[in-house]
Amino acid sequence: MPTPQKPHGPLRSFGRIKSRPIKARQAALFDSLLPAIIVPETAFDPLTLKPGAKAVWVEIGFGGGEHLAGQAANNPDVLLIGAEPFQNGVASALRHLEEAGATNALIHPGDGREVLANLPDGSVDRLFVLFPDPWQKARHNKRRLVNPEFLAEAHRILKPGGKFRFATDWADYADWTLERVLASGLFAWPADKADDWRVPPADHLTTRYEEKKLGDIPPVWLDFVRA
Repeated sequence: MPTPQKPHGPLRSFGRIKSRPIKARQAALFDSLLPAIIVPETAFDPLTLKPGAKAVWVEIGFGGGEHLAGQAANNPDVLLIGAEPFQNGVASALRHLEEAGATNALIHPGDGREVLANLPDGSVDRLFVLFPDPWQKARHNKRRLVNPEFLAEAHRILKPGGKFRFATDWADYADWTLERVLASGLFAWPADKADDWRVPPADHLTTRYEEKKLGDIPPVWLDFVRA
């Protein structure tokens, strides 16, 4: 059994919030586009923000926003909600959304756990956590996003049968996540052969970050189903 973790307390993003200067075009989108698609800061029903949406998908830590914008463009009848605390990533996502002409995505420029906390029970069809910071040093493992508290929130906001996709290219984080998800009893893992976690899912969109191959293994894809 995993060692129980203490509640994280006030939400804190441990990674960088900003690195290189944001390009002028992308910076302008913070004023022209972001206010129109920013996620509410208080509790909200996502379907009131896009009436008629057939599903609600959430991506926690969308990086540069390529996957978020691509899925929004490919699924115009789905509401995509993305969260990312890294300002350069938010700037990149805004550009990708504008270029794709996608009008069915909302962005939270902050900690994704804040979004989960404001969503109603059973309001989300799919949850994506793709290539999160692995915090591979043992003393930093406690900073990993996947922990019992996060899994409980994911279970709460997902509909029965809703899907949770986790991807990583770090072996230890794959093992860590699989152990904790299965120990929680909140999700099923329907994989039955190696290709189920070694081969990218048919609807996955490869990003530049993924292509850098910064981890110690080829990507692992863990698709869980909410019990």
